Amino acid sequence: MFKLFCALIFTLNGWKLQKNTQKRIPRSVVLGAPHTSNWDLIISMGGFYKMKFPLKFFIKKEWLRIFPLNKLLLSAGAVSVDRESKNATMVDNMAEAIKTSREDIALLVTPEGTRKRKCTWKTGFYYTALKAGVPIVLTCLDYSKKLAVFGPAFMPTGDFKKDMEIVKEYYKDVVPKYPENFCLDIYVEDEETEEKEQQKQTVKA
Repeated sequence: MFKLFCALIFTLNGWKLQKNTQKRIPRSVVLGAPHTSNWDLIISMGGFYKMKFPLKFFIKKEWLRIFPLNKLLLSAGAVSVDRESKNATMVDNMAEAIKTSREDIALLVTPEGTRKRKCTWKTGFYYTALKAGVPIVLTCLDYSKKLAVFGPAFMPTGDFKKDMEIVKEYYKDVVPKYPENFCLDIYVEDEETEEKEQQKQTVKA
């Protein structure tokens, strides 16, 4: 039901799909960026559903104990995870879920981790793909064109900074809903760079 709702919103608001990955990718980590608005999830879910994309995302196991919310989340592609487990890291859990899935699985991750401006991205998506041995699929929503783009995909090499250049190039011209909240530094080279970014945020505030 939630997927149908998202697909309806996608269509009624005039969004279009552009698929840049032609071959079938049975297992992957999907990079969901930029993430500056709650609308990103709804529009993205609508696009994924229209493409019949096997989207999954991790959520705290506690959320799946709440009825009827659990029914809605499961139908949307939620996968339970124990974030307090002492036996495995989040990356371990995500990589294992991908490797052991009996169905096609595209694990959606939002690397910024917040809708606010965040330059240093979380790296879990990268090391999950590396550990699972699957490609990273780049996706974006360009609000200036109302275009949902899915693909291309690339295999992580283990050289994080080198691979992130591919990511930066892909997203450099994308226009999110709130451009001022999107940052493509991704990783901080040194403390001075991070300090400058913090000073920018203080001035804006």
